[in-house]
Amino acid sequence: MAQVRFTSHLKRFFPGLNNGEVVAGRTVAEVVTTLDTRYPGLGSYLVDERGALRKHVNIFIGDTLVNDPEHLQDPVAADTPIYIMQALSGG
Repeated sequence: MAQVRFTSHLKRFFPGLNNGEVVAGRTVAEVVTTLDTRYPGLGSYLVDERGALRKHVNIFIGDTLVNDPEHLQDPVAADTPIYIMQALSGG
């Protein structure tokens, strides 16, 4: 199971998020689906209607950016840290 860490900005929209959350999933897509079940709406914040990663979101598996942002089929090994981050803009 993966340990998922979120940027603090996501807690503004999903206050129940817990850093270090343990999530089952063999791929990034499965992890996102599991997270969406726990936190309704989080999945649509992270991915679009086709299941592709939104442009304002980055997901790292360990220290590697996902290679498949269109389908999120990157494998997730047990005890792998996953970092979910979003870009912030403004001035």
